[in-house]
Amino acid sequence: MHTLPPPLGLMGAVGADLRGRPEEDSACEEGAGRPDQELTWSWGHRPRSALDGAKAMAPPPPPPLAASTPLLHGEFGSFPARSSRFALTLTPQALHIQRLRPKPEARPRGGLVPLAEVSGCCTLRSRSPSDAAAAYFCIYTYPQGRRGGRRRAARTFRVDGAATYEENRAEAQRWATALMCLLRGLPLPGDGEITPELLPKPPRLLLLVNPLGGRGLAWQWCKTHVLPMISEAGLSFNLIQTERQNHARELVQGLRLSEWDGIVTVSGDGLLFEVLNGFLDRPDWEEAVKTPVGILPCGSGNALAGAVNQHGGFEPALGVDLLLNCSLLLCRGGSRPLDLMSVTLASGSRCLSFLSVAWGFVSDVDIQSERFRALGSARFTLGTVLGLATLHTYRGRLSYLPATVEPTSPTPARGLPRAKSELTLAPAPAPAPPVAHSPLHRSVSDLPLPLPQPALTSPGSPEPLPILSLNGGGPELAGDWGGAGDAPLSPDPPLPSPPSSPKAALLSPITEGVPETLASSGLPPPTPGSPGAVSTRGPHDHLLPPLGTPLPPGWVTLEGDFVLMLAISPSHLGADLVAAPHARFDDGLVHLCWVRGGISRAALLRLFLAMERGSHFSLGCPQLGYAAARAFRLEPLTPRGVLTVDGEQVEYGPLQAQMHPGLGTLLTGPPGCPRREP
Repeated sequence: MHTLPPPLGLMGAVGADLRGRPEEDSACEEGAGRPDQELTWSWGHRPRSALDGAKAMAPPPPPPLAASTPLLHGEFGSFPARSSRFALTLTPQALHIQRLRPKPEARPRGGLVPLAEVSGCCTLRSRSPSDAAAAYFCIYTYPQGRRGGRRRAARTFRVDGAATYEENRAEAQRWATALMCLLRGLPLPGDGEITPELLPKPPRLLLLVNPLGGRGLAWQWCKTHVLPMISEAGLSFNLIQTERQNHARELVQGLRLSEWDGIVTVSGDGLLFEVLNGFLDRPDWEEAVKTPVGILPCGSGNALAGAVNQHGGFEPALGVDLLLNCSLLLCRGGSRPLDLMSVTLASGSRCLSFLSVAWGFVSDVDIQSERFRALGSARFTLGTVLGLATLHTYRGRLSYLPATVEPTSPTPARGLPRAKSELTLAPAPAPAPPVAHSPLHRSVSDLPLPLPQPALTSPGSPEPLPILSLNGGGPELAGDWGGAGDAPLSPDPPLPSPPSSPKAALLSPITEGVPETLASSGLPPPTPGSPGAVSTRGPHDHLLPPLGTPLPPGWVTLEGDFVLMLAISPSHLGADLVAAPHARFDDGLVHLCWVRGGISRAALLRLFLAMERGSHFSLGCPQLGYAAARAFRLEPLTPRGVLTVDGEQVEYGPLQAQMHPGLGTLLTGPPGCPRREP
């Protein structure tokens, strides 16, 4: 055992046994959890599992001072450079790596790997007969470069402290399991027995991808960045490409939601708007709307992703960097209640809003910049410039019910996702009873997809699909291998998946045509609609009288000329625009911002520039107003104008909305992530 010189200094309380006991299950194989455990990420619509009860009885997490307490320590070789040796120390917050040979490092460079930058870990073995006794584990990280951008890095370590492969494999599994438990927020046992059984089965996600999102790069970004990362994390998923407007809305109307632990949109804010309002179209909307939803930003409008990024403690980001940050948070799991606004339009139809209702300058820029969609997020910059050149004012009446309670700190986040065990790398070849799934079209099987580069395969891997290969998603070691006589590493031999595993049966990879509606689901067939299609179902708006009737006492009414009116729920209006700095996903408030007429173009531009830092309220602009409310009514008195709900244009006329606290569930990332306060 090697002790670590400063600055690590973490070796006082670490045991010296590096072997551990051999295990039959591997550390990244799906279904390695206890067979009686129910698949859950504690997202609110799944039954509690035996592990949930164990977590409830487990001791509280260590205080902040214990963040540097060593949990595991060992000395390992490296791959592909066999001559190097490293000392590894795992703490609750980071992995410390120090080179011992050929030249020890007093101040290791790149030797601190925060777990917030780790997507997953798996174990491997060598294909070379001369290296048959060694086992390997690979850690996937996404560190930030000097210029701030993230780049993928895989670190592979050779476990060779024992004479037999079984013993070395058990130690590799021990490290992989401990890392995955820390990533998922699962407690490690106090007796030091870290076995793959600590990892329950993974959650099952439905990914909806708008291939034309943003500048038309959504599908390419999904293949290049999203799918490799969630495969490294060991998540189980299906993927569907949407083909038209409201396609996602139609799909979720006919889904058996009990089959899914979350629905994640890979696009801009518009696709999530379709999903939530598809829930509203279902007869079981009250249960459907509780389905956890997530967003991976690949569109031009990524406001909710900007708020998720801030909630996760990351610095403001755009483009691929924002996508990688949100993907890391999704891989680690965790959710929060999500406030939703019920919006009633002039015709009496209703829709759910997770983001904003806009009138005036903001909605004008949003809709008029549609013709510049090929520019991506830059369309809003160009639209703002054009909007300032033709600045309009609108006469209207804004009424709101003030909030009686000031915004408070968010409630503790919900539970974390579970991890799969080691053999995500290869699907189980053993036959299993078929599992009935909702029919999907243009769907990729729920097996984790591999990296787009050359990846490890096993003899039992299925044939690859066009574009996407379903070989289980191994690490890119074959491409990195440069040895003259040794073969690359490969995944351990797969073990049969239990019958309850989502991998036990493959879905038909590609199904063309319109999906059938399951008669047994009791749901009506999906009906197409326009981009602004709305529903008549939804929660009861007990704070709102019917449109056109007088408001009850206690409401505040403002009438006059407005440049803009914005009712927003989360903090962000765009990925880089913090409109309501103190807003939270579950504060139960709608944050009203308005700008009255009489403001100059220069002053309005200064407001939006300051909004990038969330400091626009500190400018002292006399035309800028703010109020926290529980409900509001907007009555445009100008005959022509544009109204948007979550960036989607709706019918012009009077509307009103009420905030429904915690009606939905949002996948945000793990609790306890450091959060940057605005």
